[in-house]
Amino acid sequence: MNLKRKGRAALVLALVGVVGMAFRVSWNALRDVATTIGADATAATLYPFVVDGLMALALIATLVLTDRDRKFALRVLATYTVASLLLNYVHGLVPELHGGSVDWGRLADWDPANWALVLLATSLPVGSIYFGSDLVAKVLHHQSTPHANAEESTEAVRNRSMADLEESTPPAPAPVELPAPTPSAVVEPVAAIESAPVAVAAAESTRPRGATGRVPEVARTPRPVRTADELLIEARKATESWPVEDLTAEGIRRAVRTSPAKARVLRETLRAERTDGGDVEVVA
Repeated sequence: MNLKRKGRAALVLALVGVVGMAFRVSWNALRDVATTIGADATAATLYPFVVDGLMALALIATLVLTDRDRKFALRVLATYTVASLLLNYVHGLVPELHGGSVDWGRLADWDPANWALVLLATSLPVGSIYFGSDLVAKVLHHQSTPHANAEESTEAVRNRSMADLEESTPPAPAPVELPAPTPSAVVEPVAAIESAPVAVAAAESTRPRGATGRVPEVARTPRPVRTADELLIEARKATESWPVEDLTAEGIRRAVRTSPAKARVLRETLRAERTDGGDVEVVA
């Protein structure tokens, strides 16, 4: 583990040394270009930091950012790398830039090329302000978002745990010892339970039932058909103690439960027997 850490540290230090030396070489060329486009001594000294410094910032941003922000940082890094390479190339092609003997604002002999190079050299500081600010804002926002999400998740877990704590099951109450029931207290409820179905059945039997409609003929119990002699015998027994005046067809019908027509025949027969004192043959 210590060897890996030492190796990484040595690699980082070597990289910093190489980048520092490369920046020193590029710094010489960019300073001369800045002097040619009209920068004073201080501005010319700071000009390389504007170009190559933004390249370093864009490189760090690519290591931090993700998705579209990372692509944006890579584009900025590629653009300023090409611009720095182009200005260093011009510095190598124009020896007059080294001694400062070139005309002010003249980076190339051909006018269109000169205009393009001057536009490029003068626009790099403005671009550094814009792109550098945007990259710093994206990096800071990218660092603050996970922190905010972590705080929100921590708060949600805390709230959920508090809710679970508040809704947790309360401790069970201590059992209460009840006095032992007496024998009479045990027998009386049993007797009451045994007698309860009888009382319920009696209450249900006394409750009047609603009309269910006419019972169909198929469901009725068939009654035996009695002959005329059997009806007469039953009528004699039912009206044996009746006076002659009470021998009506309705009374006989109810007594023997027959039809009105047969009840009238029985009435005439019984009255004739009472008045004549003999038996009368009943015609069915």
